[in-house]
Amino acid sequence: MIRSLFTLLGATLLLTGPRATGQGGDEALTRHLDAVYQHWRHAMVTKNYRNWQVHTATHRRTSIVNRIHSERRRVSSTLFNLPAAPPDTRSLKLLDAKVKGITANLIYFGPVDFGVGGKPPQNLLVLSFVREGDRWKYDTADYLNLASLPEVRAQLEAGQLDHLKKDDFLPSGVVEEPLVVLRGPVQYIAKTYVYCPGREVRVMVNGMSRHRYQNTKESEVIIGGVRNGRNEVQFTVNKLPGGQGTEPMTIRVYLMSQVAGVKPIKIFQYQVLENEVVKPSGTEHFEVGAEVVRRLRGQ
Repeated sequence: MIRSLFTLLGATLLLTGPRATGQGGDEALTRHLDAVYQHWRHAMVTKNYRNWQVHTATHRRTSIVNRIHSERRRVSSTLFNLPAAPPDTRSLKLLDAKVKGITANLIYFGPVDFGVGGKPPQNLLVLSFVREGDRWKYDTADYLNLASLPEVRAQLEAGQLDHLKKDDFLPSGVVEEPLVVLRGPVQYIAKTYVYCPGREVRVMVNGMSRHRYQNTKESEVIIGGVRNGRNEVQFTVNKLPGGQGTEPMTIRVYLMSQVAGVKPIKIFQYQVLENEVVKPSGTEHFEVGAEVVRRLRGQ
């Protein structure tokens, strides 16, 4: 599953005309959830901030605004600045609807069009929703490109839905609430960087920014940024199936300057070379002092 960029951002237009009913879902609910997404999409396309607030799950709104503040950007101008348009589901076939507790998924198949040109191939789109009180709201979307799974694409085209029984397509039943609500831009922009072949690494920065990496080399923005003085990094490391347990690994924290030409500053690092022993967990600290701040400012 590839989390599409438009998941950062919720919807309620009543559709006229018949819609396909998911095999595992109630027809009235699937119609309602589909309409919720159309409302969210309309809010995004028309850049209507009020409607976006109304139709986006509360925890998702908080996460998105937290992310924007953690990059010291303006909410109003950043929220609708997406590299691709949210796709219209009305050209897709609804294959299934799955509900668990306060969460639900709609699974679509067809030419998922992000408006970037060309003829989109047949792929999967999974929309996720959360029930708040007596209302369903849009949460996120996952886009699955089937280019490397031609046999799955052929099965779905033939109406064989066995692939959708995998856990990846099931709603979780729970909502993970953000650990912090940011009211304005952070003090300093920062990112985690992890290189962890054969391992899963979980990182927590200052008790508020959670990060999970699996068999990858990747960086993520630290929610809440970092602050002057003492900062904390907690991590856990686990070997993944197929991993040897001897691979090299790196965990870093970088401070990001907003001054043109000033490179990121590596403020923290835990690194092991190939065949070295890896700590299964740890709590470390780093300091942001006056000298570091001067470097960030290019002074």
